[in-house]
Formats: sequence, structure tokens, C-alpha cells
Amino acid sequence: MTERETYPIDIAGVHRELPLFEIKPGLRIAILNILGDTELVTACARALAEKLKAVDYDVLVTAEAKSIPLAHALSVETGKPYVILRKSYKPYMGDALRAETLSITTGQPQTLYLDEKDREMMKGKKVIIVDDVISTGSTLQGMRMLLQKAGAEVVAEAAILTEGERAKWAQIIALGHLPVFTD
Repeated sequence: MTERETYPIDIAGVHRELPLFEIKPGLRIAILNILGDTELVTACARALAEKLKAVDYDVLVTAEAKSIPLAHALSVETGKPYVILRKSYKPYMGDALRAETLSITTGQPQTLYLDEKDREMMKGKKVIIVDDVISTGSTLQGMRMLLQKAGAEVVAEAAILTEGERAKWAQIIALGHLPVFTD
């Protein structure tokens, strides 16, 4: 097995070597996978909670799946509830709201669902969208559309890292930034 090239990064006082993966010819990205990384998730939640102290909000919202541990840890840290927008519909979700966006990464439509049980909680609430890495913004766009349909107001967007063109993400509350790697 060939050793994979990595990108070194320090996030919230924790060092990680992020593996580089080619997503299309001549373009590689560093992959942050927080699933199972309790040390990193806890440190990032603590650091993001500190950055969010000045924001007036009611609920944290994220899309499944990789950022769920971050939303949970941030909820524990802040005492605010969190809601997960699902990527597939299940019958127990009842009269769920849905929004579709085109994934720039895959070129495929992506649908997000807000469970019926969470619809009422979102109405008139101030929310912060939370993600692990914001790269193209397509998931972010879908989350915004769905939250608008639900009658919620997005007051901030937060992520562990942004990626790509730094200026594009100036409004995101983030702990760091990843470059993209071109050959």
C-alpha cells in the first residue's frame, strides 16, 4: 500500500494530518473526517462555542452525516438544541419539508428533509447553520432554502473549516481554512 500524501493542520489546538484525495483530474482536496475523532470534535465545539457567544440564536442546525458529532458537541457546550436535516426521507418523518439543490461536487441533485417533529420548533427561530467543512456551498444553499421554508431565520453560519476561495467564505465563522491542490 502506497503512503498517501497529507496536509498538516492545527485546529483548535489539535494537530491532524489530513489525507489528500483526487476528486477530479488535477484537483486534490484535504479530507477532514471528524467521525470518531472525539478529541478533535470536543476541541472544535469548545472553540466554535466561544466564537458564537456574541450571536443571539435559538437552535443549531446541520445536515447529516459527518457534522452530526459537531452539532451534538456544540449543543452540549452551548446548552442550545440541535436539529439534523436528513438526506433521505423515512416514513416516521411524517409531513417533512424538503429542499433540493444541485451538488456542485457530484453534479447530482441533493435533497434535504426537515422532519415533521422539528418543523414547529423551527418556526420563528433564529438558527445557526453548522457544518464540518464548507467547500462549494451547495449543502449550505440547500439548508438555507429549507430553513426559510420552515420560517426560521439564519443568523450565522459556522464550520470547522472552509475550503477553496477564502474570500468567498468571509461571512462564515470558522476555525481555519483549507486550500485546494492543483497539479
